[in-house]
Amino acid sequence: MIERRNLPDMKMLQTFEAAARHGNFTRAAEELALTQSAVSRQIRDLEAQIGFGLFERVPGRVVTTQEGRRFLHEVERLLAMAETTMRHARAGPPDHQILAINALPTFAERWLLPRLDGYLATHPQTRFDITTRRGIFDFTTTQCDLAIHYGQPLWPGAVCTYLCSEIVLPVAGGALRKGGHVTVGDLASAPKLHVSERPSLWADWFATMGSDEKPQNGHWFDQFSLTIEAAKAGLGYALLPRYLIEAELASGELTVVLEAPHSTDQGYYIVTPEGRSQAVETFRDWLLSQVSFRPLARDGQSSIIG
Repeated sequence: MIERRNLPDMKMLQTFEAAARHGNFTRAAEELALTQSAVSRQIRDLEAQIGFGLFERVPGRVVTTQEGRRFLHEVERLLAMAETTMRHARAGPPDHQILAINALPTFAERWLLPRLDGYLATHPQTRFDITTRRGIFDFTTTQCDLAIHYGQPLWPGAVCTYLCSEIVLPVAGGALRKGGHVTVGDLASAPKLHVSERPSLWADWFATMGSDEKPQNGHWFDQFSLTIEAAKAGLGYALLPRYLIEAELASGELTVVLEAPHSTDQGYYIVTPEGRSQAVETFRDWLLSQVSFRPLARDGQSSIIG
């Protein structure tokens, strides 16, 4: 049974988080529409409740103690979960189903979102909460029902289901697309665009083409979405997954300059927590149905996302 006396006062936790973020009680008070004395009082009450000091007072500001920094990490997580809980509660009538989905930003924007209307057509009582956090997280402390993960099928406490491989093609936009098709040799000396999260992508592609080129020169971007925009502007040739540039290929803003696909050694996986609900199972199966062709195993065969 929950000890009610041990439950935190959410207002106190909000005050502590604001004070720690600003490093100043006065600025925290302004943000929260409180007086500076009210902030000080709440911090004292919270320190008395938990049994240790949260701040060191120095001229002009406050600094969290070592214990305060550890406590802040937990408070931030608790406040985020509380905010998510309220958002889900307000998302629709009680009989509606909330699905919290996490995917990488460009994948979510360019592949997932354009297809969700198809799912909603047959599941109109579903409400989505889409996030785009990176990396592996703990499902037990994060209000997420399903994640679409790029990498290897390794996720503690969760089940990974293979969705598709990532197949990249050399493309160009702007003035470069007017040059038509090119050769592997042409691309070796041509201006190239790189994704910093995939630093060896061009080198791997050249190796697949039988070349030992290991280009590092060119422009670098930390997301595929930025790389796509740079390619459209004609800043260089880019290796991009076809499923992320469907609209640009259809409109002619980007052109495949050489039909030489390369499948990376990693893939996309649907990640679900153990003991998932029927609604999550249904959505996972729908995601799998959106892939036109899927090999039975990760054996280097191609996948086409339709």
